[in-house]
Amino acid sequence: MFETIWNNLLFQPMFNVLIWLYENWAHSNLGWAVVYLTIGLRVLLLPLTIINEKNKLKNLELVDEMKRIDKEFHDDPVLKKQEARRILKHRKMSPWAKVASLGVQALVLVLLYQVFLRGITGEKLIKFLYDWVDFPGSINIMFFGFDLGATRDTIWAGGVGLFLLIEIYWDYRKQKDNIMLTKRDLAYFIFFPLVSFMILWLLPMVKSLFVLTSLTFSVIIGWFMKLSSKPKKS
Repeated sequence: MFETIWNNLLFQPMFNVLIWLYENWAHSNLGWAVVYLTIGLRVLLLPLTIINEKNKLKNLELVDEMKRIDKEFHDDPVLKKQEARRILKHRKMSPWAKVASLGVQALVLVLLYQVFLRGITGEKLIKFLYDWVDFPGSINIMFFGFDLGATRDTIWAGGVGLFLLIEIYWDYRKQKDNIMLTKRDLAYFIFFPLVSFMILWLLPMVKSLFVLTSLTFSVIIGWFMKLSSKPKKS
């Protein structure tokens, strides 16, 4: 039953959307089809992305308020704790939007892996294509000279790792006046991009393309949210 649900409700629909994009929008380039698929997915998840970005802005406001409390009540630890609890209760944030968005993207990553694992040759194409999707013939899996199905691709996996490193550094830089970075923060700054690079290096290059496109989309939405929203001062 699980195999039927996976193939008929998840794998086959995404596979057909990818091939349709390949034929109609990507000019027979599977790499661009993956980019368009990623952007389309992130547009569908946009409400969750907006909630998550609002939570980030609230978190920055929370850091400022905790800093204010620390200054105003440094001589009274009891009042300091009470005020901190009141603010935390008032600014309660739920991570469900981020969890749901990451879960859907992780699912698509697995599905993309299945596409390249099963192959996209003529026989497999005919087996999974819907009637309304034309048979594309031989699939072009080269993207700017890189094989989408190739593993151990240092450039694209390295691009994701570098992107994450810069993004984490930028977040820490914005918070450097408000918080003292710990050894755990430093470990996260180093090891998260490194582990991400190693995992993507072992997987087909198409996974790195998907992740890099998704990260870029998130950064653009984050910039837009910051420009359109001003944190409320307490």
